[in-house]
Amino acid sequence: MRLALLIAALIFIVANCAGVFSALGGQTIPMTPADGAAETGQAGFLFKSATGDGRTITYVEYVPRGLDLSRPAPLVVFLHGSGECGEDGQKQVAVGIGTNIIWHAERWPCIVLIPQKPVQRAQWEDYDGAVMQMVAQAKKDHRIDADRISLTGLSQGGHGVWSIGMRHPEMWCALAPICAYADMHGGGTRAEEIAEKVKSIPVWCFHGERDPVVPVSQAHDVLDAIRLAARTSEHTRLTVYPGVGHEAWDKAYAEADLPRFLMTAKKK
Repeated sequence: MRLALLIAALIFIVANCAGVFSALGGQTIPMTPADGAAETGQAGFLFKSATGDGRTITYVEYVPRGLDLSRPAPLVVFLHGSGECGEDGQKQVAVGIGTNIIWHAERWPCIVLIPQKPVQRAQWEDYDGAVMQMVAQAKKDHRIDADRISLTGLSQGGHGVWSIGMRHPEMWCALAPICAYADMHGGGTRAEEIAEKVKSIPVWCFHGERDPVVPVSQAHDVLDAIRLAARTSEHTRLTVYPGVGHEAWDKAYAEADLPRFLMTAKKK
């Protein structure tokens, strides 16, 4: 109950009080308080749902106040970890990208989609159809820049970055998995399979050096495979936090360059 009340209060503050202005990579993304800033006339954290392949997910769509949606906007999709699964439709905002948006809204002049996976034991690829429908709905509701759609996530959601990223490599301008795994228990997706599909996509990985849940070797394995498949390392990057365990996401989303990377990386 306390968590729900805290989230509700934070969402109310951001939705009603935050003004957002930002210059990104030398290019100013319009953040003017023009009439009809969003096609829907709404801004802040908006609660929605999407259904695809017979599965429904609830999600939060973040639209910054003052974002000029008469021009194409970047879109970032965030996939949460196992601890935020459920059907309440809101606790996925409290971990990872959502908290950084609340404290540093000026860094995120973009539309952000934050879906919630209902079943903890399921993997994000089981909800691929619903995630794609969510993106399709955002494209329908807003003017989305098709060349600036990126995917990020943590832990189980980091695995989702690999698995959903490789299913739709033509969609993503950038991938940013945090404490992610490719295949932890055997019989799943191998690093080489991921690499062959995403080898042309700019990737920035984050991991804790002392992660006891997902070993940092998982990040090295996938990145090494991508570099081998792409025959270059120029568009891959790994940040390892010394002494940090599994919860590397707060440090990762606090990286001032990460929003810029997600919104301005170029498709190969």
